[in-house]
Amino acid sequence: MPSPFKRNISLTGDTRLTIISLTDSKEFAAGFPGIKVAIQHTFKEMGALEALGTLSKMNQKDGFDCAGCAWPDPEKPSKLGEYCENGAKALAEEATYEKVDADFFKKHSVEEISTWSDFHIGKSGRLTQPMILREGSIHYEPISWDAAFDTIAVHLKSLASPDEAIFYTSGRSSNEAAFLYGLFVRAFGTNNMPDCSNMCHESSGVALSETLGIGKGSVKLEDFEEAEVIIVMGQNPGTNHPRMLSALEKCKKNGGKIISINPLAEAGLIRFKDPQSLSGITKGTSLTDIHLQVKINEDVALLKLLLKKLAHLERSGKSVFDHNFIKTYTEGFDQLLKDLERYSENELLERCGIPEETIDEAVSLLAEKNKIIICWAMGLTQHKNGVDNIKECVNLLLLKGSLGKPGTGTCPVRGHSNVQGDRTVGIMHHVSKELNQSIEKVFGFTPPNKEGLDTVKALEAMHEGRAKVFIGLGGNFASAVADTNYAAEALQNCDLTVQISTKLNRSHLITGKTALILPTLGRSEKDNANGKERFLTVENSMGKVHRTKGVLQPKSEHLKSEPEIIGGIANAYFKNQHPVAWEDLGKDYDTIREKMSEILKGFESVQKDSKGSGYYLPNNVRELDFSKLEHGKAKFSICKMASHERKPNEFLLMTIRSHDQFNTTIYGLNDRYRGIQNERRVLFMNPKDMERFGYKRLDIVDLVSNYDSVERRAQKFLIVPYNIPQGNLGAYFPEANMVVPHNHYADKSNTPISKSIIVHLERSK
Repeated sequence: MPSPFKRNISLTGDTRLTIISLTDSKEFAAGFPGIKVAIQHTFKEMGALEALGTLSKMNQKDGFDCAGCAWPDPEKPSKLGEYCENGAKALAEEATYEKVDADFFKKHSVEEISTWSDFHIGKSGRLTQPMILREGSIHYEPISWDAAFDTIAVHLKSLASPDEAIFYTSGRSSNEAAFLYGLFVRAFGTNNMPDCSNMCHESSGVALSETLGIGKGSVKLEDFEEAEVIIVMGQNPGTNHPRMLSALEKCKKNGGKIISINPLAEAGLIRFKDPQSLSGITKGTSLTDIHLQVKINEDVALLKLLLKKLAHLERSGKSVFDHNFIKTYTEGFDQLLKDLERYSENELLERCGIPEETIDEAVSLLAEKNKIIICWAMGLTQHKNGVDNIKECVNLLLLKGSLGKPGTGTCPVRGHSNVQGDRTVGIMHHVSKELNQSIEKVFGFTPPNKEGLDTVKALEAMHEGRAKVFIGLGGNFASAVADTNYAAEALQNCDLTVQISTKLNRSHLITGKTALILPTLGRSEKDNANGKERFLTVENSMGKVHRTKGVLQPKSEHLKSEPEIIGGIANAYFKNQHPVAWEDLGKDYDTIREKMSEILKGFESVQKDSKGSGYYLPNNVRELDFSKLEHGKAKFSICKMASHERKPNEFLLMTIRSHDQFNTTIYGLNDRYRGIQNERRVLFMNPKDMERFGYKRLDIVDLVSNYDSVERRAQKFLIVPYNIPQGNLGAYFPEANMVVPHNHYADKSNTPISKSIIVHLERSK
């Protein structure tokens, strides 16, 4: 008998298939179609005049930072605009005229809304006032801010231990909000601070910290212009980081070469038509020089093959490795070469599935060049061996001496616009003794020294009833995490779930017994207090901190900023019985930054230096300073190859994004680069596999995984023939999250295996 508070909620919404239209996949990104789509979205949602005026301020020094990806802004942004098609879509979503208010929730129950598609839910509009879903009710109703804060305080005080609360953070929050949030959570008494990094680049952070001494990349934007070779691995910049294409184009125009490594040949890496210039739109730039179409999660095998062939050239008398760099800055070189001898080239070739002549072409290029950048995203991190995937990339860079000089380095390409900044200012479940000591010195309280829960462990705690309150600072937790059914059960086990949000999403429907929606200002909106415009700061993907200040009037007079909301929650909980004046601090961003400057390395002069294009945070790799590592040396690593034991009828599935989405936000139902129109429940499959198993184009199948004797099923996917390696499949997330197990994740980082799930197919009933 289900618990009475568990409402009749659909976890996936409308799964009815539409009338799909298929076209050939595209051979270029951006150009006139990109301009057209950007204009259509912004004009429709916010009107022509407001759209044009606001877009002109996006990613400009005196404007606001895009709420989409974290790609850095150039020192001299284009006068025509410094945004991409998906950035314009993100703005349109946030600045829409549509509103979700009290009348909306009175008309529509959470049970009804949950049956809508994610696209439909997202298009409902901006949240305008605090709302509460009371135990036993199926309708949200208005609540005052003070009452909402008091509700949270009552639930937090009722807990047997602070560790029964989960405080999640999305990567769109500002440095100031994230710092204050982390401060409150520690004052409350726990380190249960899972964040979206746990699901994305945690593998990068672990691998880079262990090998190079910092969990961030080392490149600057200007390095792309000087690079001789840029390797883009497990990433689709044309859809996920379109502004990156401009940097790749500059590399090509300066004589550089690009190697792309991905199971799919993505349009954005074939040709880029720069919408900033007429010649760029009409002709475009051919980007990829060599495409290595690796099988899913065989990147270590591919990299070992490249290293092995480079080592063979070195032994034959060709100068390939930078031995002076290796001797001065690294350790573990001999062990690495010895490990490579364990593998035969034929074995590695078979595993990665790439013709040897193409491999040799890449080897010849790498042998001759030393200014090398490696970029990657979730195609490398979301695997059981995700950490080793990144470490093998580091091995290549160390062998070539491709660190600490112009045109070289590591480049994990982050998704959310401030996901890296959140971690920098203290959002982490790990304990930092240095940070704790600084907090105690500056604020006068002792933070907890027990390690907290990451996303995976937080889900388990909620599911098992060990955690009873969930607070989300942004994001769409229910849709973003692995194992949709398990995640829903976990959230519904909570006594209270709180979402601090701008737009309606599925996490507002899959809730605890009681649920709160706390609406916040968007990145593009003015943040005024006492007649003064306030600014916030963010950190981009390459470690530069800069300001962001909105330009639009808020969509509702009832909205509060994230720091104000955090300050209000903390004030309601502590009731002025704490060394920190929480409510005042939440309203005073200058004071927040002053405290950040006293506690955080690199933020000593953030108030002043964040002006204009901002400033870079310290980065030891750029200085070739590995003193924090054992023996003061960067580390070569012995990496294991992937292990996937599949039955003859099983495939390896990777979840991917369409061109009409950013993370869990669905902008539309098209993926024009891959030739998909009007549908998201599609399954990309090699035509030879279709023939082998008797499938035809647009056959309808269920995806089924079976881990630890637990069957997970994602229903009704249309098979689309596509150029993907045999034995591999691709499907969009979050729809395919249903088959991702919550308890299988990367070693050390706990990142879900969303890019390598073993599945079989069954015809839909």
